[in-house]
Amino acid sequence: MAYQKTETIGYGSRVKQSFKKIATGFTLFLTATVMLWWNEGDSVKTRDMLKEAQAVCVEMPNPSTKDANLEGQLVCGSAVTSTTDSLIDNDFGIGVKAISMKRTAEYYQWHEIKKEETKEKRGGGMKKTYSYEYNKAWGKKPVNSSKFEYTSGHKNVVLAIIEDSVQWAEHVSFGAYNLSSNLIHSISSFEPLKLDLSDNLMRQLDKTTQAAYERYYTPKDLNSNDYNFVHVSDNQLYLGPDQTSPTIGDVRVKFEKVPSVHEVTVVAVVDGDSFKPFKAKNGYTLEKLVMGKKDMDQFFEDEQTANTLKTWMVRILGIMMVIGAFKLIFGFVETLLKFIPFVSNIIGWGVGVICTVLGFVWSLTVIALAWLFYRPTLGFTLLAISALLIWIFALGGKSKLKQIGQK
Repeated sequence: MAYQKTETIGYGSRVKQSFKKIATGFTLFLTATVMLWWNEGDSVKTRDMLKEAQAVCVEMPNPSTKDANLEGQLVCGSAVTSTTDSLIDNDFGIGVKAISMKRTAEYYQWHEIKKEETKEKRGGGMKKTYSYEYNKAWGKKPVNSSKFEYTSGHKNVVLAIIEDSVQWAEHVSFGAYNLSSNLIHSISSFEPLKLDLSDNLMRQLDKTTQAAYERYYTPKDLNSNDYNFVHVSDNQLYLGPDQTSPTIGDVRVKFEKVPSVHEVTVVAVVDGDSFKPFKAKNGYTLEKLVMGKKDMDQFFEDEQTANTLKTWMVRILGIMMVIGAFKLIFGFVETLLKFIPFVSNIIGWGVGVICTVLGFVWSLTVIALAWLFYRPTLGFTLLAISALLIWIFALGGKSKLKQIGQK
């Protein structure tokens, strides 16, 4: 069922709101500018670090045997990990010999979905219509239903609060060597951990969950020959009356592990019987573990590709943020003319175009200046492109180009 409410905002209030957005726009503008500059520097430094590392890195032919000649050298080697450490979840009495053990809880709750529609009114005002829908779904955290717009019939309860947790083995071997904690935490191949809970714990959980359930719901007929409010299925512990038909407040907890045996590739500096980060001349470091077997050239190629991809993702995000910032800063121009809808729409379109062009020009200029600082040749190229865009769109260059084309 959908609920609706409407709100009318007058012309004066809209103008005030548009002016308030200017400060937000400047904050976003400065944030995006700093991010664009930092991104270019980080990209260059990461690239240079990887090149420096690749130039001195050597293949580790047999990690199962310690080699004194590799001491202090950056190596790339593949081997099978193993551990004898036992990890214990004291809350549920679960123990396993593994590299990592993780538990995650989910809660069956009401969730509010808010939608907004706007409609222009004569005189520059605006009518907003808010629609609210409420759905039952699993979520990572309990939802505070007292903050819902419509609380009646959508009250959330929770039968138990169970914190997420993750544990890691302290001692993981890599052939004849031991992995550092940073490398251990990079092993990411989780799989289900089958549960085997004690009868005493099951009865205790069943009793406490039943007591919580009966605080919110009418007591149900209980089956004396079975657990009524706690259920175990493979790697899942379910707290609630019926795991096939969830009730608001039910909780499910999943347990996973990283088995002790995994083939991985390590790139790091040999430090005795363990590893430490490689430190490049620019201060950037490299100590990495990836899943599976990779040779040295493939590893560094993948790292350079990942660096390039991350750089472009941040660039695109930064450009979008700059454009959005300009629209917040200059949006008041369109709002001031809202009492003349036709003119306002034209001005709004023009402001959007100008803000987009300004956003691209400013972003390219920042990137170019960063490149001048970090890599001058490409920086001068980008500055030339930015200058050309300014000439075309702001200094009458477009008409001059047409004149040249007609000759």
